[in-house]
Amino acid sequence: QVQLVESGGGSVQAGGSLRLSCAASGLVYSTYYMGWFRQAPGKEREGVAGISHGTTYTYTLYTDSVKGRFTISRDNTKTTLYLQMNSLKPEDTAMYYCAAGNGYWSSVSWRTESNYNYWGQGTQVTVST
Repeated sequence: QVQLVESGGGSVQAGGSLRLSCAASGLVYSTYYMGWFRQAPGKEREGVAGISHGTTYTYTLYTDSVKGRFTISRDNTKTTLYLQMNSLKPEDTAMYYCAAGNGYWSSVSWRTESNYNYWGQGTQVTVST
């Protein structure tokens, strides 16, 4: 049974940092591309960052609003996905979800929810002014 469990969310002041983790189990982790999505109250879920599958070299992609502030990474030995979030802003407040997929990964498909097979339950991030 595949499980994705997020952790690391919390409340932080604007300008602060958080590191989210997503522990994966029940899948051949290195063969799955991974993504972080977020959903703010009253808004649709959006792709935040994606990372390709692989062991030697991986590609990363970001939505424009987080470029230069967020960094996605993966540790295949620990089967864990990370999202380092710096210079947080109030508009980053949302529930953050990790997702795993094994279909077709591209600069367009990475942000498409239907391209992912498995989802975590989410971790809340709240950024105050």
